[in-house]
Amino acid sequence: MSRILLSILLLLGLGALSAPANARPTEDERLQQAVRVLDEVMRMPEHAIPRKLLTDAYAIAVIPDVVKAGLVLGGRHGRGVISVRLPDGAWSTPSFISLTGGSIGFQAGVQATDVVLVFRSERGVDSIVNGKFTLGADAAVAAGPVGRMAQASTDGQLKAEIYSYSRSRGLFAGVALDGAVLGIDHRANARAYGRDTTPRAAFEGRVKKTPSAVVDFRDRLEEYGAR
Repeated sequence: MSRILLSILLLLGLGALSAPANARPTEDERLQQAVRVLDEVMRMPEHAIPRKLLTDAYAIAVIPDVVKAGLVLGGRHGRGVISVRLPDGAWSTPSFISLTGGSIGFQAGVQATDVVLVFRSERGVDSIVNGKFTLGADAAVAAGPVGRMAQASTDGQLKAEIYSYSRSRGLFAGVALDGAVLGIDHRANARAYGRDTTPRAAFEGRVKKTPSAVVDFRDRLEEYGAR
């Protein structure tokens, strides 16, 4: 392959990767997309997240439209939300998060993937709140069980701290999450809830304003993951 052709393909891949970042969705749009992802995943009985796993979850993160693109050098980027289980069993006001990561290899194309992460304990969430959290390094991540037949396996047989679910569209098959980094999107929290809003304040409901899209997202979590 000539150097000119290689350069053109590389620029196309990097341009596809950077486009979603330039067209940044608003916080309401991110929440609306998160609701869409939950609805679409849970309305497919053969591929849905087992209800038992959701009812036992400590936290749930939804990152719509994670984009992976590249030629030789690749990258991933997505923006979403995470909500934790409160002591009374209800779901908290979500904090906004980002997912980033890179990879090196012979790859070409673009992939958009909706990602749902089910956290079984608070350790991973604490790491995200206190800094940044690398999937696969700071905690084991496994592909979660799906469908009706998986319901029986959710009582004591699941050992990973985090279970991942994804729905991919594009040229790549599946999604590789090991090495991806989750972090708090402080600017989005400030825009949605008011200045200086910490993720803990969001989780505890200590926010200056509550967008209606937040209520819709919590309602979906209550519908699919109520105890």
